[in-house]
Amino acid sequence: MIGIIIYTFRDSAGPIWAQLKKTTPAVIIGICLMTLIYHVVEGLITTILAKQYQPSFTCGMGITNALYCSFYRVATLGSGSGVAAIYYLNEHGVTYGQAFGLYMLQYAFHKISIALFSLLFFAVSWEYMWLHFEDYAGLLAAGYVITVVITLCLILFCCSAGFHKIIFIVLEFVNAKAKNRFGMMIAQLREQCDMMEDASKYLLKRRAMVAGIIGLNILKLCFWYAIPYLIFHAENAIALHEVMAITSLSVMLAAVIPAPAGIGSTEFVFTSLFSEIVGMGLAGSASLLYRFGTFVFPFLVGAVIVVGCRIKAGKKV
Repeated sequence: MIGIIIYTFRDSAGPIWAQLKKTTPAVIIGICLMTLIYHVVEGLITTILAKQYQPSFTCGMGITNALYCSFYRVATLGSGSGVAAIYYLNEHGVTYGQAFGLYMLQYAFHKISIALFSLLFFAVSWEYMWLHFEDYAGLLAAGYVITVVITLCLILFCCSAGFHKIIFIVLEFVNAKAKNRFGMMIAQLREQCDMMEDASKYLLKRRAMVAGIIGLNILKLCFWYAIPYLIFHAENAIALHEVMAITSLSVMLAAVIPAPAGIGSTEFVFTSLFSEIVGMGLAGSASLLYRFGTFVFPFLVGAVIVVGCRIKAGKKV
C-alpha cells in the first residue's frame, strides 16, 4: 500500500514538502489540542460504560485508558488496542468478560457514529459534495455497507446466543479434527462468551445511555474531522462543514481498503479527495498532518501514560 502511494504521488513530493514547511506552530498546537479533546470525550464514553459495572471507575481512568490504547494501537498496528483496553479495564475493577463486551460495544457504537456523521454532513453539504464526488458514489455505498456489516457482526458477537452457537459449532468441528487439542480453550471461550453476552445485554437495555454515547461519539469525531480546516483555513479554500463532510467521506472510503490501522489507505483516499478542491500539494501535506494528529501524537502521549503505569505498578518498562 505504501509503495502504491509513493508511486501514485511521486511527482507531488516537492509541492507537498513545500506546503509542510509553511505549517505554523499555531497549527501544530491546534492539531494537538483537538486530538487531546477527542481523547477526553473518548475517555468519558469509556467511563460511562465502565461505571455500569464498577461505580468507582473515574473519568481520569477513562481518559488514561483512551491514551493507553492509542499507544498500543500504533505499537501493534491496530491489532492490540482492544487487548490493551480489556487489560486496563480489568486492572480497574471491570472483569474480563464485562470488559470484552464493553469494548466490543464501544467499538460498534464508534462505527455507527462514523456512518451517521458521514450521512449527516454529506446531506448538509449535498450540492457541494455531489458536484465534486459524484464519481465516488459506488465506493461510498461500499463503505456504508461494510460499516453496517461490521457493526452488525460486532453486536451479534457481543450479545447473540444464536450467533455464539454457530461459532461454537465451527470450533467444535475444528477441535474434533484436531483430536480435542483445543477442548480446554473452547471451554474457556464459551465461559467468557456467556459472561460477555450477559454484560452486553445489560448495557443495551439502557437505551438513553446508548443514545447519549452515540451523541458523544459524533461530538468527538468533530474534533478529528475538523483538523484539516486548521490547515486549509489560511487558504480560505473551503468551509468548515465541507471539510468535515469530505474528511468523514475519506474515512468511510478508506475502510473499503484493508490496511493495518488504516496506514496508507487513509492518506491515499484523503489526498485524492482533497486534491480535487485544494490541490495536490496542500492536500498531501494535510494528510500527513492529519496522520500526525490522529495517530502519532496520541501514540507519544500514550507512551508516557504506559511508562507511568508500568512504574506505578513496579514493573520494568
